[in-house]
Amino acid sequence: MPQIHVLHENDAWVVPLRAAFDQLRAPYAEWFLDTGLLDLTQPPPEGVFYNRMSASSHTRDHAYAPEYAGAVIEWLERHGRTVVNGRRALQLEVSKVAQYQALAAHGIPTPDTIAVVGAQHIPDAAEKLGYPVILKHNRAGKGLGVRLVRSAEGLRQALHLLAYDTDPHAHPRDGIWLVQRYVEAPEPFITRAEFIGGRFLYAVRVDTSEGFELCPADACQAGEGEACPAVAAGEKFRIVEGFAHPLIHRMEAFLTANGIGVGAIEFITDRQGRTFAYDVNTNTNYNAEAERRANREGARTGMGAVAVHLNELLGRQLRRAA
Repeated sequence: MPQIHVLHENDAWVVPLRAAFDQLRAPYAEWFLDTGLLDLTQPPPEGVFYNRMSASSHTRDHAYAPEYAGAVIEWLERHGRTVVNGRRALQLEVSKVAQYQALAAHGIPTPDTIAVVGAQHIPDAAEKLGYPVILKHNRAGKGLGVRLVRSAEGLRQALHLLAYDTDPHAHPRDGIWLVQRYVEAPEPFITRAEFIGGRFLYAVRVDTSEGFELCPADACQAGEGEACPAVAAGEKFRIVEGFAHPLIHRMEAFLTANGIGVGAIEFITDRQGRTFAYDVNTNTNYNAEAERRANREGARTGMGAVAVHLNELLGRQLRRAA
């Protein structure tokens, strides 16, 4: 019997999705893609496949999980299976360079950025952009390697520390550093817009005044000077009811064109009122506390809406086969 298949490498992130499936009584299975066998001589099972592979998998000792997921997705798509967040979505998940080029193609501004291979070239990139700059990994997740650098001396110190840092996650997984112009907001927050089925669901205001960390579901502590949306106690995440922005329609078009059925786009607005998107997350998580404060239940929650969307896709498939 066809069912929903969830491709992932982190059990903790699937817990709320399991609950949403159970509430709908939707049939589902999980594929934990860390290591295993992929028999290319056999066809995949029938059903709807939802890819939740993360760029940060290597931080959980799943070094080749995205590559494994990529092989599975090639197999699924070759056999015509319905894949939510397929080949192109995975490519964008693991490369901010790819994200920024795709966003630009849809008229969505991104911060001025220079990609650098070889840390010795970072100072030249920073001088070209002008300080302050953000230093980050091309393939990251969880705000890995992201730091705000305000001067040439500050960069010299940061690079000196990196040169002696033995943490394997201190350096980009793919060897590509990004040097990015720092965008300063008039107030310390960014906005994260959530989309499901190619349509806008809701926006979250993320307070960045107490530190920085990307994922709403992560409890990891960010280091001093890092620069991604923070997880901290208190009302760090707040759903903005009735949110509207002129870029939302472009973002929907961008997601549809790139095969991203479930995702989030983070953006910041500077003192001149200019908006810049700086991260596309195709393995989006949702902050349960923020949803409770906003009185969102069932299909109005992130994972609830994801479960409904996947179950509807499965239902269409079953009706076509009948």
